[in-house]
Amino acid sequence: MRSADESGCRVLPEVRAPVERRPSWDPRYQPCVPVVSLKGVTAELSLVEVLRRADELSALFCPTPGEGVAVIEYLLALCFASQTFPSSDEEWQVWVAQEHPLDTVAKWLVDEPDDAWDCFHPQRPLGQNSDLAHLFEQSGTGPAQLVLERVGDYSQFFDHHHLEHPVPLPAAEAFRALLAQHVYGLSGRARISGKTLGPTLTNLAAGRLQGRIKVVVQGRTIGDTLRLNLYPTAGGEAGHFNHSWTAEENPRRKFKTKPSGRRTSGPADLHSYLGRSVLLRPVPAAPGEPVHVDRVLIGAGELLDLDPERDLEDAVLGTMLNGHRKPLWPSPTRALWREAHALYSAATRETKGVFGRLRNLSFPQDGEGPPCVLWAVGLLADKTLASTWTEGHFPYAPSQGEALCTASRRGSDIAEYVARALERAAYAAWKIVYPNPKPTDRGAQMARFDARQEFWPAAEDPFRWLLDATVRGDDVPLALLDYAAELHLKADDFLKHRLDALPHDEKGLLARARAEHRFGQDMAAAKAPAELRGETYL
Repeated sequence: MRSADESGCRVLPEVRAPVERRPSWDPRYQPCVPVVSLKGVTAELSLVEVLRRADELSALFCPTPGEGVAVIEYLLALCFASQTFPSSDEEWQVWVAQEHPLDTVAKWLVDEPDDAWDCFHPQRPLGQNSDLAHLFEQSGTGPAQLVLERVGDYSQFFDHHHLEHPVPLPAAEAFRALLAQHVYGLSGRARISGKTLGPTLTNLAAGRLQGRIKVVVQGRTIGDTLRLNLYPTAGGEAGHFNHSWTAEENPRRKFKTKPSGRRTSGPADLHSYLGRSVLLRPVPAAPGEPVHVDRVLIGAGELLDLDPERDLEDAVLGTMLNGHRKPLWPSPTRALWREAHALYSAATRETKGVFGRLRNLSFPQDGEGPPCVLWAVGLLADKTLASTWTEGHFPYAPSQGEALCTASRRGSDIAEYVARALERAAYAAWKIVYPNPKPTDRGAQMARFDARQEFWPAAEDPFRWLLDATVRGDDVPLALLDYAAELHLKADDFLKHRLDALPHDEKGLLARARAEHRFGQDMAAAKAPAELRGETYL
Protein backbone atom coordinates (compact mmCIF):
# COMPACT_ATOMS: atom_id res chain seq x y z
CA MET A 1 0.00 0.00 0.00
CA ARG A 2 1.38 3.38 -1.01
CA SER A 3 1.25 6.37 1.40
CA ALA A 4 1.08 10.10 0.68
CA ASP A 5 2.09 13.27 2.51
CA GLU A 6 -0.25 16.24 3.28
CA SER A 7 0.18 17.66 -0.25
CA GLY A 8 -0.97 14.37 -1.74
CA CYS A 9 2.46 13.45 -3.15
CA ARG A 10 3.34 9.80 -2.99
CA VAL A 11 5.97 8.91 -0.36
CA LEU A 12 8.41 6.19 -1.33
CA PRO A 13 9.44 3.72 1.36
CA GLU A 14 12.85 4.36 2.92
CA VAL A 15 15.63 2.35 1.28
CA ARG A 16 18.42 1.29 3.60
CA ALA A 17 21.82 0.21 2.38
CA PRO A 18 22.55 -3.41 3.29
CA VAL A 19 24.75 -3.76 6.34
CA GLU A 20 28.14 -5.11 5.34
CA ARG A 21 28.57 -8.37 7.21
CA ARG A 22 31.92 -9.36 8.67
CA PRO A 23 32.53 -12.93 7.57
CA SER A 24 33.54 -15.60 10.02
CA TRP A 25 35.37 -18.75 9.05
CA ASP A 26 36.08 -21.66 11.39
CA PRO A 27 38.46 -24.39 10.14
CA ARG A 28 36.97 -26.80 12.66
CA TYR A 29 33.87 -27.03 10.48
CA GLN A 30 34.89 -25.56 7.12
CA PRO A 31 36.51 -27.82 4.48
CA CYS A 32 40.17 -26.88 4.45
CA VAL A 33 42.30 -30.06 4.50
CA PRO A 34 42.73 -31.93 1.17
CA VAL A 35 42.77 -35.68 1.82
CA VAL A 36 42.72 -39.03 0.01
CA SER A 37 40.53 -41.84 1.32
CA LEU A 38 41.64 -45.47 1.51
CA LYS A 39 39.65 -46.00 -1.70
CA GLY A 40 41.59 -43.26 -3.51
CA VAL A 41 38.82 -40.64 -3.42
CA THR A 42 40.01 -37.05 -2.89
CA ALA A 43 38.06 -34.48 -0.84
CA GLU A 44 38.47 -31.43 1.37
CA LEU A 45 37.46 -31.96 4.99
CA SER A 46 37.30 -29.80 8.09
CA LEU A 47 39.70 -30.29 10.98
CA VAL A 48 37.03 -32.08 13.02
CA GLU A 49 36.17 -34.42 10.14
CA VAL A 50 39.83 -35.26 9.53
CA LEU A 51 40.33 -36.18 13.18
CA ARG A 52 37.10 -38.19 13.39
CA ARG A 53 37.86 -40.10 10.20
CA ALA A 54 41.66 -40.25 10.56
CA ASP A 55 41.76 -44.05 10.29
CA GLU A 56 39.60 -44.00 7.14
CA LEU A 57 41.88 -41.58 5.29
CA SER A 58 45.04 -42.62 3.49
CA ALA A 59 46.98 -39.34 3.43
CA LEU A 60 46.90 -35.61 2.96
CA PHE A 61 46.71 -34.30 -0.60
CA CYS A 62 48.04 -30.75 -0.23
CA PRO A 63 49.28 -28.78 -3.27
CA THR A 64 52.84 -28.52 -1.93
CA PRO A 65 54.98 -30.60 0.46
CA GLY A 66 55.37 -27.55 2.70
CA GLU A 67 51.62 -27.18 3.15
CA GLY A 68 51.37 -30.89 3.91
CA VAL A 69 54.01 -30.67 6.63
CA ALA A 70 52.40 -27.51 8.07
CA VAL A 71 49.00 -29.21 8.30
CA ILE A 72 50.53 -32.28 9.98
CA GLU A 73 52.27 -29.96 12.45
CA TYR A 74 48.95 -28.28 13.22
CA LEU A 75 47.13 -31.59 13.72
CA LEU A 76 49.89 -32.72 16.08
CA ALA A 77 49.51 -29.46 18.02
CA LEU A 78 45.77 -30.20 18.41
CA CYS A 79 46.56 -33.69 19.70
CA PHE A 80 48.96 -32.35 22.32
CA ALA A 81 46.65 -29.49 23.31
CA SER A 82 43.81 -31.96 23.91
CA GLN A 83 46.12 -34.09 26.11
CA THR A 84 46.02 -36.89 23.53
CA PHE A 85 49.57 -38.18 23.59
CA PRO A 86 51.38 -41.19 25.08
CA SER A 87 52.93 -40.88 28.51
CA SER A 88 55.92 -43.12 27.75
CA ASP A 89 57.73 -44.88 24.91
CA GLU A 90 56.09 -48.13 25.96
CA GLU A 91 52.62 -46.60 25.79
CA TRP A 92 53.50 -45.07 22.40
CA GLN A 93 54.22 -48.56 21.07
CA VAL A 94 50.83 -49.75 22.33
CA TRP A 95 49.09 -46.74 20.76
CA VAL A 96 50.66 -47.44 17.37
CA ALA A 97 50.13 -51.21 17.46
CA GLN A 98 46.51 -51.00 18.67
CA GLU A 99 45.54 -47.89 16.64
CA HIS A 100 44.60 -45.81 19.65
CA PRO A 101 41.54 -43.71 18.68
CA LEU A 102 41.84 -39.96 18.18
CA ASP A 103 38.20 -39.20 19.01
CA THR A 104 39.25 -37.24 22.10
CA VAL A 105 41.01 -34.68 19.89
CA ALA A 106 37.89 -34.09 17.81
CA LYS A 107 35.74 -33.84 20.95
CA TRP A 108 38.11 -31.33 22.53
CA LEU A 109 38.10 -29.28 19.34
CA VAL A 110 34.29 -29.21 19.18
CA ASP A 111 34.08 -28.15 22.83
CA GLU A 112 36.45 -25.21 22.33
CA PRO A 113 34.93 -21.67 22.35
CA ASP A 114 33.78 -20.57 18.89
CA ASP A 115 35.51 -17.18 19.22
CA ALA A 116 38.88 -18.88 19.62
CA TRP A 117 38.63 -20.51 16.16
CA ASP A 118 37.35 -17.68 13.99
CA CYS A 119 39.98 -16.72 11.41
CA PHE A 120 38.41 -13.26 11.13
CA HIS A 121 37.64 -12.44 14.75
CA PRO A 122 38.21 -8.68 15.21
CA GLN A 123 40.33 -9.01 18.37
CA ARG A 124 41.65 -12.60 18.34
CA PRO A 125 41.84 -13.90 14.75
CA LEU A 126 43.03 -17.52 14.62
CA GLY A 127 46.78 -17.76 14.02
CA GLN A 128 47.10 -14.01 13.46
CA ASN A 129 48.04 -10.70 15.07
CA SER A 130 45.18 -8.18 15.23
CA ASP A 131 47.62 -5.48 16.40
CA LEU A 132 48.46 -5.01 12.69
CA ALA A 133 44.93 -3.91 11.75
CA HIS A 134 45.68 -0.17 11.68
CA LEU A 135 48.38 -0.80 9.03
CA PHE A 136 46.08 -2.24 6.36
CA GLU A 137 45.57 1.00 4.46
CA GLN A 138 49.25 1.84 4.46
CA SER A 139 50.93 -1.56 4.05
CA GLY A 140 48.31 -4.13 3.03
CA THR A 141 49.07 -6.20 -0.09
CA GLY A 142 47.28 -8.71 -2.27
CA PRO A 143 47.03 -12.33 -1.05
CA ALA A 144 50.08 -13.38 -3.10
CA GLN A 145 52.09 -12.06 -0.12
CA LEU A 146 50.83 -15.02 1.90
CA VAL A 147 51.79 -17.86 -0.47
CA LEU A 148 55.44 -18.92 -0.18
CA GLU A 149 55.64 -20.06 -3.80
CA ARG A 150 54.32 -16.71 -5.09
CA VAL A 151 55.70 -14.14 -2.70
CA GLY A 152 59.25 -14.00 -4.05
CA ASP A 153 61.29 -12.18 -1.42
CA TYR A 154 58.18 -10.44 0.03
CA SER A 155 58.92 -7.37 -2.15
CA GLN A 156 59.85 -9.03 -5.40
CA PHE A 157 59.89 -6.04 -7.75
CA PHE A 158 60.50 -2.38 -7.08
CA ASP A 159 56.92 -1.51 -8.01
CA HIS A 160 55.57 -4.54 -6.05
CA HIS A 161 53.02 -5.15 -8.77
CA HIS A 162 52.89 -8.91 -8.31
CA LEU A 163 51.85 -8.41 -4.68
CA GLU A 164 48.85 -6.36 -5.79
CA HIS A 165 47.25 -9.17 -7.79
CA PRO A 166 43.52 -8.50 -7.34
CA VAL A 167 42.12 -12.05 -7.34
CA PRO A 168 41.07 -12.97 -3.75
CA LEU A 169 42.23 -16.22 -2.19
CA PRO A 170 39.68 -18.76 -0.87
CA ALA A 171 39.75 -18.88 2.92
CA ALA A 172 40.78 -22.57 2.97
CA GLU A 173 43.82 -21.86 0.78
CA ALA A 174 44.67 -18.81 2.85
CA PHE A 175 44.49 -20.87 6.05
CA ARG A 176 46.91 -23.52 4.74
CA ALA A 177 49.25 -20.83 3.36
CA LEU A 178 49.16 -19.16 6.79
CA LEU A 179 50.26 -22.39 8.47
CA ALA A 180 53.09 -22.81 5.94
CA GLN A 181 54.28 -19.23 6.54
CA HIS A 182 54.53 -19.83 10.28
CA VAL A 183 56.91 -22.79 9.92
CA TYR A 184 58.68 -22.16 6.58
CA GLY A 185 58.77 -18.38 6.25
CA LEU A 186 62.00 -17.02 4.78
CA SER A 187 64.24 -14.46 6.41
CA GLY A 188 64.32 -10.96 4.96
CA ARG A 189 62.60 -7.59 5.21
CA ALA A 190 58.84 -7.34 5.53
CA ARG A 191 56.87 -4.93 3.38
CA ILE A 192 55.27 -3.25 6.37
CA SER A 193 55.85 -0.11 8.42
CA GLY A 194 57.48 -0.41 11.83
CA LYS A 195 56.75 3.19 12.90
CA THR A 196 53.96 2.38 15.36
CA LEU A 197 54.62 -1.14 16.69
CA GLY A 198 58.40 -0.95 16.52
CA PRO A 199 61.25 -1.11 13.96
CA THR A 200 61.94 -4.85 14.35
CA LEU A 201 58.46 -5.65 13.00
CA THR A 202 60.08 -5.56 9.55
CA ASN A 203 62.83 -8.08 10.41
CA LEU A 204 61.63 -11.48 9.26
CA ALA A 205 63.44 -14.39 10.87
CA ALA A 206 63.58 -17.81 9.18
CA GLY A 207 60.78 -20.16 10.19
CA ARG A 208 61.34 -23.06 12.55
CA LEU A 209 61.64 -25.62 9.73
CA GLN A 210 63.29 -23.36 7.17
CA GLY A 211 66.86 -24.43 6.44
CA ARG A 212 66.53 -28.02 7.61
CA ILE A 213 65.01 -31.30 6.52
CA LYS A 214 61.79 -32.16 8.32
CA VAL A 215 61.06 -35.89 8.62
CA VAL A 216 57.47 -37.07 9.02
CA VAL A 217 56.87 -40.77 9.64
CA GLN A 218 53.93 -41.70 7.44
CA GLY A 219 51.71 -44.66 8.24
CA ARG A 220 49.04 -46.30 6.12
CA THR A 221 46.40 -43.83 7.34
CA ILE A 222 46.39 -40.27 8.65
CA GLY A 223 45.60 -41.74 12.06
CA ASP A 224 48.71 -43.92 11.88
CA THR A 225 50.79 -40.91 10.80
CA LEU A 226 49.64 -38.83 13.77
CA ARG A 227 50.23 -41.64 16.26
CA LEU A 228 53.69 -42.35 14.84
CA ASN A 229 54.70 -38.70 15.22
CA LEU A 230 53.23 -38.10 18.69
CA TYR A 231 55.64 -38.55 21.57
CA PRO A 232 55.89 -38.44 25.36
CA THR A 233 56.42 -34.91 26.62
CA ALA A 234 59.05 -33.68 29.06
CA GLY A 235 57.48 -33.77 32.50
CA GLY A 236 54.13 -34.72 30.98
CA GLU A 237 53.44 -31.08 30.07
CA ALA A 238 51.82 -30.38 26.69
CA GLY A 239 52.18 -26.61 26.89
CA HIS A 240 49.82 -23.91 25.61
CA PHE A 241 48.25 -23.96 22.16
CA ASN A 242 48.73 -20.73 20.19
CA HIS A 243 45.26 -19.64 19.12
CA SER A 244 46.11 -16.01 18.39
CA TRP A 245 48.88 -13.47 18.95
CA THR A 246 46.61 -11.41 21.23
CA ALA A 247 45.23 -14.36 23.24
CA GLU A 248 46.59 -14.79 26.75
CA GLU A 249 48.43 -18.07 26.18
CA ASN A 250 52.17 -17.81 25.64
CA PRO A 251 54.16 -14.59 26.24
CA ARG A 252 54.50 -12.49 23.07
CA ARG A 253 57.48 -10.46 22.02
CA LYS A 254 57.39 -6.72 21.33
CA PHE A 255 58.91 -5.01 18.32
CA LYS A 256 60.86 -2.08 19.78
CA THR A 257 64.02 -4.21 19.93
CA LYS A 258 64.92 -7.75 18.90
CA PRO A 259 64.37 -10.06 21.89
CA SER A 260 66.12 -13.29 22.63
CA GLY A 261 64.20 -16.42 21.69
CA ARG A 262 61.76 -17.84 24.22
CA ARG A 263 61.62 -21.45 25.34
CA THR A 264 58.53 -23.34 24.34
CA SER A 265 56.05 -24.35 27.02
CA GLY A 266 55.63 -27.79 25.44
CA PRO A 267 54.88 -29.53 22.13
CA ALA A 268 51.43 -27.93 21.73
CA ASP A 269 53.23 -24.58 21.77
CA LEU A 270 56.08 -25.81 19.52
CA HIS A 271 53.85 -27.22 16.78
CA SER A 272 51.46 -24.23 16.75
CA TYR A 273 53.94 -21.40 17.21
CA LEU A 274 53.34 -18.17 15.30
CA GLY A 275 56.47 -17.67 13.20
CA ARG A 276 54.96 -14.61 11.56
CA SER A 277 52.70 -11.73 12.56
CA VAL A 278 49.98 -12.07 9.95
CA LEU A 279 46.60 -10.48 9.45
CA LEU A 280 44.08 -11.44 6.77
CA ARG A 281 41.27 -9.21 5.53
CA PRO A 282 38.17 -11.09 4.35
CA VAL A 283 35.95 -10.03 1.49
CA PRO A 284 32.47 -9.21 2.87
CA ALA A 285 30.19 -12.14 2.09
CA ALA A 286 26.53 -12.97 2.53
CA PRO A 287 25.62 -15.89 4.84
CA GLY A 288 26.33 -19.19 3.10
CA GLU A 289 28.61 -17.62 0.48
CA PRO A 290 32.26 -18.75 0.16
CA VAL A 291 34.68 -16.58 2.14
CA HIS A 292 37.76 -15.12 0.44
CA VAL A 293 40.78 -13.07 1.52
CA ASP A 294 41.70 -9.99 -0.50
CA ARG A 295 44.37 -8.21 1.59
CA VAL A 296 47.25 -9.46 3.73
CA LEU A 297 49.75 -8.04 6.20
CA ILE A 298 52.92 -9.91 7.20
CA GLY A 299 55.50 -8.88 9.79
CA ALA A 300 58.00 -10.48 12.15
CA GLY A 301 56.77 -13.27 14.40
CA GLU A 302 57.93 -15.24 17.39
CA LEU A 303 61.54 -16.19 18.04
CA LEU A 304 62.10 -19.54 19.73
CA ASP A 305 65.04 -20.86 21.71
CA LEU A 306 64.84 -24.50 20.65
CA ASP A 307 66.08 -27.19 23.00
CA PRO A 308 67.80 -29.91 20.89
CA GLU A 309 66.86 -32.57 23.43
CA ARG A 310 63.19 -31.60 23.51
CA ASP A 311 62.26 -29.66 20.36
CA LEU A 312 64.08 -31.55 17.58
CA GLU A 313 62.36 -34.94 17.77
CA ASP A 314 62.75 -35.75 14.06
CA ALA A 315 66.07 -34.06 13.34
CA VAL A 316 68.72 -36.05 11.43
CA LEU A 317 72.09 -34.59 12.31
CA GLY A 318 74.63 -34.02 9.55
CA THR A 319 78.25 -32.84 9.73
CA MET A 320 79.25 -29.55 8.08
CA LEU A 321 82.64 -28.85 6.49
CA ASN A 322 83.81 -27.18 9.72
CA GLY A 323 83.01 -30.34 11.68
CA HIS A 324 79.97 -28.92 13.48
CA ARG A 325 76.81 -31.02 13.55
CA LYS A 326 73.43 -29.59 12.65
CA PRO A 327 70.09 -30.94 11.41
CA LEU A 328 70.31 -32.24 7.83
CA TRP A 329 69.75 -29.35 5.44
CA PRO A 330 68.35 -29.18 1.87
CA SER A 331 70.88 -28.79 -0.92
CA PRO A 332 70.34 -27.25 -4.36
CA THR A 333 72.99 -29.55 -5.86
CA ARG A 334 72.12 -32.87 -4.18
CA ALA A 335 68.70 -34.48 -4.57
CA LEU A 336 67.28 -35.65 -1.27
CA TRP A 337 67.38 -39.33 -2.22
CA ARG A 338 71.17 -39.10 -2.20
CA GLU A 339 70.95 -38.47 1.56
CA ALA A 340 68.69 -41.46 2.29
CA HIS A 341 71.51 -43.26 4.10
CA ALA A 342 71.54 -40.47 6.71
CA LEU A 343 67.89 -41.18 7.54
CA TYR A 344 68.39 -44.93 7.70
CA SER A 345 71.53 -44.50 9.81
CA ALA A 346 69.52 -42.42 12.29
CA ALA A 347 66.77 -45.05 12.29
CA THR A 348 69.24 -47.80 13.18
CA ARG A 349 71.54 -45.97 15.60
CA GLU A 350 69.61 -43.22 17.40
CA THR A 351 68.30 -44.07 20.87
CA LYS A 352 66.17 -40.96 21.39
CA GLY A 353 63.51 -39.12 19.45
CA VAL A 354 61.30 -40.57 16.76
CA PHE A 355 64.06 -42.76 15.31
CA GLY A 356 64.89 -44.28 18.69
CA ARG A 357 61.24 -45.24 19.18
CA LEU A 358 60.78 -46.55 15.63
CA ARG A 359 63.73 -48.91 15.98
CA ASN A 360 61.98 -50.87 18.73
CA LEU A 361 58.54 -50.98 17.15
CA SER A 362 56.95 -54.20 15.92
CA PHE A 363 54.50 -53.69 13.07
CA PRO A 364 51.79 -56.22 12.19
CA GLN A 365 52.56 -58.20 9.04
CA ASP A 366 49.21 -57.70 7.30
CA GLY A 367 48.78 -55.29 4.41
CA GLU A 368 50.90 -54.50 1.37
CA GLY A 369 53.95 -52.31 1.10
CA PRO A 370 56.21 -51.03 3.90
CA PRO A 371 54.65 -50.47 7.34
CA CYS A 372 55.76 -46.85 7.26
CA VAL A 373 57.54 -44.30 5.09
CA LEU A 374 60.06 -41.65 6.11
CA TRP A 375 58.81 -38.52 4.34
CA ALA A 376 61.62 -35.94 4.21
CA VAL A 377 60.82 -32.36 3.16
CA GLY A 378 62.93 -29.24 2.74
CA LEU A 379 62.57 -25.80 1.16
CA LEU A 380 65.35 -24.68 -1.15
CA ALA A 381 65.92 -20.94 -1.12
CA ASP A 382 68.34 -18.47 -2.62
CA LYS A 383 68.82 -16.27 0.44
CA THR A 384 65.40 -14.60 0.80
CA LEU A 385 63.88 -16.09 -2.35
CA ALA A 386 62.11 -19.47 -2.27
CA SER A 387 63.27 -21.70 -5.13
CA THR A 388 61.52 -25.05 -4.87
CA TRP A 389 60.51 -27.81 -2.50
CA THR A 390 62.62 -30.93 -2.22
CA GLU A 391 61.18 -34.14 -0.81
CA GLY A 392 61.74 -37.86 -0.65
CA HIS A 393 59.68 -40.87 0.43
CA PHE A 394 61.81 -43.63 1.91
CA PRO A 395 60.22 -46.97 2.89
CA TYR A 396 61.06 -48.26 6.35
CA ALA A 397 60.52 -51.41 8.38
CA PRO A 398 62.34 -51.85 11.72
CA SER A 399 63.06 -55.49 10.88
CA GLN A 400 64.96 -54.35 7.76
CA GLY A 401 66.69 -51.37 9.38
CA GLU A 402 70.28 -52.59 9.01
CA ALA A 403 69.63 -53.91 5.49
CA LEU A 404 68.13 -50.54 4.43
CA CYS A 405 71.08 -48.72 5.95
CA THR A 406 73.52 -50.92 3.99
CA ALA A 407 71.56 -50.73 0.72
CA SER A 408 71.16 -46.96 0.84
CA ARG A 409 74.78 -46.34 1.81
CA ARG A 410 76.25 -48.62 -0.86
CA GLY A 411 73.65 -47.49 -3.39
CA SER A 412 74.64 -43.88 -2.82
CA ASP A 413 78.37 -44.73 -2.99
CA ILE A 414 77.88 -46.58 -6.29
CA ALA A 415 75.98 -43.65 -7.82
CA GLU A 416 78.61 -41.18 -6.62
CA TYR A 417 81.40 -43.29 -8.10
CA VAL A 418 79.67 -43.61 -11.47
CA ALA A 419 79.10 -39.84 -11.55
CA ARG A 420 82.78 -39.18 -10.85
CA ALA A 421 83.69 -41.61 -13.64
CA LEU A 422 81.49 -39.65 -16.04
CA GLU A 423 83.24 -36.45 -15.00
CA ARG A 424 86.66 -38.03 -15.58
CA ALA A 425 85.53 -39.26 -19.01
CA ALA A 426 84.37 -35.75 -19.88
CA TYR A 427 87.77 -34.40 -18.83
CA ALA A 428 89.53 -36.93 -21.08
CA ALA A 429 87.52 -35.78 -24.10
CA TRP A 430 87.96 -32.12 -23.21
CA LYS A 431 91.78 -32.41 -23.08
CA ILE A 432 91.83 -33.65 -26.67
CA VAL A 433 89.27 -31.27 -28.15
CA TYR A 434 90.55 -28.15 -26.36
CA PRO A 435 94.36 -28.50 -26.02
CA ASN A 436 94.96 -24.79 -25.22
CA PRO A 437 91.84 -23.55 -23.40
CA LYS A 438 91.37 -20.39 -21.43
CA PRO A 439 90.87 -21.21 -17.74
CA THR A 440 87.61 -19.28 -17.69
CA ASP A 441 86.20 -21.40 -20.53
CA ARG A 442 86.85 -24.78 -18.98
CA GLY A 443 83.47 -25.16 -17.27
CA ALA A 444 81.38 -24.47 -20.36
CA GLN A 445 83.65 -26.55 -22.59
CA MET A 446 83.62 -29.61 -20.33
CA ALA A 447 79.84 -29.37 -19.95
CA ARG A 448 79.58 -30.51 -23.60
CA PHE A 449 80.82 -33.95 -22.64
CA ASP A 450 79.65 -34.22 -19.03
CA ALA A 451 76.77 -36.70 -18.81
CA ARG A 452 76.16 -36.22 -15.08
CA GLN A 453 73.31 -33.84 -15.86
CA GLU A 454 71.35 -36.72 -17.40
CA PHE A 455 72.68 -39.38 -15.04
CA TRP A 456 71.58 -38.03 -11.67
CA PRO A 457 67.83 -37.74 -12.44
CA ALA A 458 67.91 -41.15 -14.15
CA ALA A 459 69.59 -42.80 -11.15
CA GLU A 460 66.73 -41.98 -8.76
CA ASP A 461 64.25 -44.63 -9.94
CA PRO A 462 66.76 -47.52 -9.73
CA PHE A 463 67.66 -46.33 -6.22
CA ARG A 464 63.99 -46.40 -5.20
CA TRP A 465 63.62 -49.90 -6.66
CA LEU A 466 66.63 -50.93 -4.58
CA LEU A 467 64.98 -49.64 -1.39
CA ASP A 468 61.65 -51.26 -2.26
CA ALA A 469 63.35 -54.61 -2.82
CA THR A 470 65.26 -54.27 0.45
CA VAL A 471 62.22 -53.42 2.57
CA ARG A 472 60.47 -56.48 1.10
CA GLY A 473 63.28 -58.61 2.46
CA ASP A 474 65.08 -59.34 -0.83
CA ASP A 475 68.76 -60.29 -0.74
CA VAL A 476 70.66 -56.98 -0.48
CA PRO A 477 73.94 -58.06 -2.21
CA LEU A 478 72.01 -59.40 -5.21
CA ALA A 479 69.76 -56.33 -5.34
CA LEU A 480 72.86 -54.13 -5.34
CA LEU A 481 74.30 -56.10 -8.26
CA ASP A 482 71.18 -55.42 -10.33
CA TYR A 483 71.20 -51.76 -9.26
CA ALA A 484 74.88 -51.28 -10.19
CA ALA A 485 74.37 -52.93 -13.58
CA GLU A 486 71.43 -50.62 -14.29
CA LEU A 487 73.43 -47.50 -13.39
CA HIS A 488 76.43 -48.69 -15.44
CA LEU A 489 74.22 -49.24 -18.48
CA LYS A 490 72.50 -45.84 -18.15
CA ALA A 491 75.76 -43.98 -17.62
CA ASP A 492 77.41 -45.65 -20.60
CA ASP A 493 74.44 -44.72 -22.79
CA PHE A 494 74.41 -41.09 -21.61
CA LEU A 495 78.15 -40.74 -22.20
CA LYS A 496 77.85 -42.07 -25.75
CA HIS A 497 75.07 -39.58 -26.51
CA ARG A 498 77.27 -36.75 -25.25
CA LEU A 499 80.19 -37.90 -27.38
CA ASP A 500 77.99 -38.17 -30.48
CA ALA A 501 78.37 -34.40 -30.84
CA LEU A 502 82.09 -34.80 -31.60
CA PRO A 503 83.15 -34.40 -35.23
CA HIS A 504 84.09 -37.57 -37.09
CA ASP A 505 87.65 -36.43 -37.74
CA GLU A 506 90.88 -37.60 -36.19
CA LYS A 507 90.61 -35.35 -33.15
CA GLY A 508 86.95 -36.22 -32.58
CA LEU A 509 87.51 -39.97 -32.85
CA LEU A 510 90.52 -39.76 -30.54
CA ALA A 511 88.53 -37.76 -27.95
CA ARG A 512 85.73 -40.32 -28.08
CA ALA A 513 88.14 -43.22 -27.70
CA ARG A 514 89.95 -41.61 -24.75
CA ALA A 515 86.67 -40.79 -22.95
CA GLU A 516 85.20 -44.27 -23.40
CA HIS A 517 88.48 -45.89 -22.39
CA ARG A 518 88.71 -43.75 -19.25
CA PHE A 519 85.11 -44.61 -18.29
CA GLY A 520 85.69 -48.32 -18.89
CA GLN A 521 88.88 -48.30 -16.85
CA ASP A 522 87.17 -46.59 -13.93
CA MET A 523 84.29 -49.08 -13.96
CA ALA A 524 86.72 -52.00 -13.80
CA ALA A 525 89.23 -50.45 -11.39
CA ALA A 526 90.06 -52.17 -8.13
CA LYS A 527 88.93 -49.11 -6.19
CA ALA A 528 85.48 -49.18 -7.84
CA PRO A 529 82.59 -50.56 -5.75
CA ALA A 530 82.59 -54.35 -6.10
CA GLU A 531 79.09 -54.35 -7.61
CA LEU A 532 80.27 -52.40 -10.67
CA ARG A 533 82.76 -55.22 -11.35
CA GLY A 534 79.97 -57.80 -11.08
CA GLU A 535 80.99 -58.90 -7.57
CA THR A 536 79.09 -58.74 -4.28
CA TYR A 537 80.44 -56.58 -1.48
CA LEU A 538 80.50 -59.45 1.03
